[in-house]
Amino acid sequence: MMLNSVIVVDDEAPIRQAVEQWLMLSGFEVQVFARAEECLAQIPEHFPGVVLTDVRMPGMTGLRLLTHLHALDRDLPVILLTGHGDVPMAVEAMREGAYDFLEKPFSPETLISNLRRALEKRQLVLENRRLHEQADARTRLDATLLGVSPSLQTLRRQVLELSQLPVNVIIRGETGSGKELVARCLHDFGPRAGKPFVALNCAAIPEHLFEAELFGHESGAFTGAQGKRIGRLEYADGGTVFLDEIESMPLAQQVKLLRVLQDKCLERLGSNQSIKVDLRIIAATKPDLLEEARAGRFREDLAYRLNVAELRLPPLRDRLEDIAQLFSHFSRAAAERMGREVPALSAARLSQLLSHDWPGNVRELANAAERQTLGLEMTPPQADTQLPGHSLAARQEAFEAQCLRASLTRHKGDIKAVLNELQLPRRTLNEKMQRHALVREMFLG
Repeated sequence: MMLNSVIVVDDEAPIRQAVEQWLMLSGFEVQVFARAEECLAQIPEHFPGVVLTDVRMPGMTGLRLLTHLHALDRDLPVILLTGHGDVPMAVEAMREGAYDFLEKPFSPETLISNLRRALEKRQLVLENRRLHEQADARTRLDATLLGVSPSLQTLRRQVLELSQLPVNVIIRGETGSGKELVARCLHDFGPRAGKPFVALNCAAIPEHLFEAELFGHESGAFTGAQGKRIGRLEYADGGTVFLDEIESMPLAQQVKLLRVLQDKCLERLGSNQSIKVDLRIIAATKPDLLEEARAGRFREDLAYRLNVAELRLPPLRDRLEDIAQLFSHFSRAAAERMGREVPALSAARLSQLLSHDWPGNVRELANAAERQTLGLEMTPPQADTQLPGHSLAARQEAFEAQCLRASLTRHKGDIKAVLNELQLPRRTLNEKMQRHALVREMFLG
């Protein structure tokens, strides 16, 4: 969609009004200012349009405005309106980054033609920025939500998409599967990133304290309520609230949370005053909330309000190909934290890890890596080799991925050296690297 926003800055009312009328009749969205200071104070960050400003004005001149605007956004197109005597000054301003200048008097056709060209350039710049930001976000997310399995690649794509949408999200997954980390990514990679992220485990709060914890209270609202207290929801205004194990929330508090979602306001305990809040709610649950609602353990209307979008986190046993990368990551983190050497991940050790069921998921794997770093444990709990999902083919795939990754790491991405070590044809190695999402550039030393 073409951009069409223009800011006009001119201290002469007749010119300002004439330009505004011309542009509005041509379909532009126009905002006018009589003073450069007013424009600078009100222009939004990443303004998706063009600034049209007179050069000579009382107070801040158009040239000073150009300097200030380009300090905020070097690529913002600024067109200068000049009198005959100001042409050399305007030419110099173009060398300093002004998009163009128009000498008064000018025709509506000339003005509109220049604005359309400037807006086309602005659109290309903003689209290029967006693509770079997306690529940067993907790189950062790859380093946060680790894993090469198809399920993790899908999850990362879903997280990036949902992080940009103003919708509530339900995250479903087993204990230890990383629900809070995913919630944090939804917050950190979205427009609320600079605002509070408040995490609350609904199962960890006694029922008689739940309302005060979530909504806050006024002084004297109940016995022991000394002084006013801001609740978690109010504290998170503008940001994100992560409600873990939301199926444990008392029914009475579910009613109040529903009102917050519907009316975007809350009341502290002991107060009749409504307080406006702007929140995104991310909730995590193990059971299906709609099934809980049908069983009378959860409000159906709240379940529908929360479940605008759903993310399902796969258990670790269903993504064996991620174990080697995760274990190495946790081992490095533990070694750095404790000032120890990073223990090597041998093929025998990897085979043990792949044979375990990991009922505690990623959290259990992290604990195992930490214990090995401390030298306390060299084998995981006894594995059940007959568990479903642990087929020989799946284990072979995971082991093959680790062997490829180890060889690429050892040879710093030197494909010829990897071919010699593994005794593989080039085509076979390429196919295997593609299947396991391994790219040579990941291993360059």
